[in-house]
Amino acid sequence: MTTSPSSPEPPPGGPALSVDVVLPCLDEAAALPWVLRRIPPGWRALVVDNGSTDGSDRVAGELGATVVREARRGFGAACHAGLTAATAEFVCFCDCDASLDPADLVPFVDEIRSGAADLVLGRRRPRGRGAWPPHARAGNAALALLLRRRTGLRLRDLGPLRAARRAELLALGLADRRSGYPLEMVVRAADAGWRITEHDVPYTPRTGASKVTGTWRGTWHAVRDMSRVLREPSAREGVTP
Repeated sequence: MTTSPSSPEPPPGGPALSVDVVLPCLDEAAALPWVLRRIPPGWRALVVDNGSTDGSDRVAGELGATVVREARRGFGAACHAGLTAATAEFVCFCDCDASLDPADLVPFVDEIRSGAADLVLGRRRPRGRGAWPPHARAGNAALALLLRRRTGLRLRDLGPLRAARRAELLALGLADRRSGYPLEMVVRAADAGWRITEHDVPYTPRTGASKVTGTWRGTWHAVRDMSRVLREPSAREGVTP
């Protein structure tokens, strides 16, 4: 894994960056300009290139993002590469396909900073035709039910828009490097007694073709990976970074 030398620095004498936004990326050159324009001022965008062939890494670097390269394919691999490359106190995650707005993360971070929550998730509310295909929504609902049985959490979505403190996330010892990563984060956080909240966020049709939930096959693989996470024993006995 390598990082680009174009990481934005705070102005001399100014405050250090306190929020990093991890953006897992696989062939998202068309969506990147909009996504990066929506990063809140003073926050740093970490675009984790997971083997793009469309010049996504070049586009991200030219637009001022820090580029992290992760050769191992997998959504979880890209997310965790971004987490380990982050240095800010708070870390957010957002898809890089323009279906979610990074600006919606501001109240998430505020809630964590105030001590009201430890992990804040975005509950996707579809806007526009095709934003959330029926098979993907059904898979999400089934997993939310299984999560409730496993942890007692009454969440309605396991979406990718989320925020937490970096050190605490690393301490969870997340191990999945495929589609189960987002669910594993929630399960391990619940086992550790974290306060977890969710808030509605707009979810619009993505730019380009989905690599995961755009097809029945992709959805099946994601549900399979996440179901495996739910079968793992409780992490209440303690985890290591």
